[in-house]
Parts: sequence; C-alpha cells; structure tokens
Amino acid sequence: MTSPAPIDDVSIGGEVIRLGQFLKFAGLFDSGGDVKEAVIDGYVTVNGEVDRRRGRQLHPGDVVGFDGRRVRVLA
Repeated sequence: MTSPAPIDDVSIGGEVIRLGQFLKFAGLFDSGGDVKEAVIDGYVTVNGEVDRRRGRQLHPGDVVGFDGRRVRVLA
C-alpha cells in the first residue's frame, strides 16, 4: 500500500480563489484550456472528492489533488 502524496502549501494572498485559477496559480497546469479539460473530465479532486466546477470557490484549508499531487490552499 502506498502512502498518499505529501501536501504542498500554496498561499493565495486572500480568502477565496476559484478552482481553475488556483490550479494555474499552484503550477499544476500551464494553460486554462488544460485546466478546463482536466476538471470537466473528473481528474481534479477537492478535499478528496471529484469536483467538475472550475468556478468552485476554494477557501484556506481546502486540498486540491491532480495527477498524484496534492496542494493545500493557504490564505
């Protein structure tokens, strides 16, 4: 059994950020088009559950996962 990936912390400099924005800001994707495809296709998780809404509001403490990486939102 493998252990889950370590969680990287990324400060957003505020209280709220949209999922699509955060994926690019955290360096998980280079382009908005790639973000759109990955989210719609169900490859992105928020707090362990698939979320297909790029506009989902993320708050400090939320953990976003993609392709074996996990990134936590910090204010």
